[in-house]
Amino acid sequence: MSALEPGAVLPTLTYDVTREQLVAYAAAAGDPNPIHQDEEVALAVGLPGVIAHGMLTLALAARAVAEWTGGAEVVELGAKFTSPVVVPAEGAAQVVVAGTVKAVADGTATLALEVTCDGQKVLGAPKAVVRA
Repeated sequence: MSALEPGAVLPTLTYDVTREQLVAYAAAAGDPNPIHQDEEVALAVGLPGVIAHGMLTLALAARAVAEWTGGAEVVELGAKFTSPVVVPAEGAAQVVVAGTVKAVADGTATLALEVTCDGQKVLGAPKAVVRA
């Protein structure tokens, strides 16, 4: 892991999310909710279309943390789910993860994250704490 210094801006990372990934994630997570796979069902319940699982979106934030820190131990990861990631039938939604090192103390580093899709924040107050 490279040295994490307070105030350091971490490189922005972008991850594609496809409908095929949603099917695979649903099977792995045991979450068969049709809003993650069926356009008609998603629209019928008032969603703008098929949406990614919230935990998949958070996992992408965790993936960015792992890439930035070389796989450092994550001791805390959290966020609020604020907006859905709408995944088109063709192509992919792009989830963008940016981060800043907020503090380094007592052997840990606190990372403030920003997770967006189409310019809209999809996770509220996301943060990670890793062993530095």
